[in-house]
Amino acid sequence: MLLENLRVVLFRPKYAENVGSVARAMLNMGVERLILVDPVGYEMDRALPLATVHARHILENAQIVPTLAEALSGTSLAVGTTARTGGWRKGLLTPVKAAPEVLARLHEGLEAAIVFGPEDRGLTNEETRLCDQLVMIPASPQCTSLNLSQAVLILLYECYQLALTRPFEPKGPPTERDASFEERHALFASMQEALTAIDFLKDQNTEY
Repeated sequence: MLLENLRVVLFRPKYAENVGSVARAMLNMGVERLILVDPVGYEMDRALPLATVHARHILENAQIVPTLAEALSGTSLAVGTTARTGGWRKGLLTPVKAAPEVLARLHEGLEAAIVFGPEDRGLTNEETRLCDQLVMIPASPQCTSLNLSQAVLILLYECYQLALTRPFEPKGPPTERDASFEERHALFASMQEALTAIDFLKDQNTEY
């Protein structure tokens, strides 16, 4: 199945019940790989009722890791979600624009991840720095934040619908490949070190 290489990454989710609802949303859209990063007081027994018996296996097989970098290890694309704009949160994609980026990697047999932040504050700049692109779900100005499982469902729906219209066709070994998560960030670190050494970067807001 095409979406089997797509990871849903929940960074520090606060409520086990929301994790259960996410698992159900994932199953609705044919995605089964769930990674929890340093969850807060997570108890599977609280998540299971919201997942229902059908999505129980997603919770049972979920990985729990201590850092976002570990959750993204080996991915060729990490898409972070945000409800905030400004600063370096520019060039934001909508879900319908993000889906082709994700599917392009999956068609090549590569790994991709969609990252969701804590329910109360979302991803900070520190976490978005580890993401290759950012996506924002358009919503009414009266309430721009969505329930975690709702946000997951919207993103995965766009990927699932696109997968239906673009069937997977196995290809031969690629002549080129995307850099892995580790390779990309090693490159960025080397670039930052070199640009700092020649005084190209400012002393303040260097990472920005």
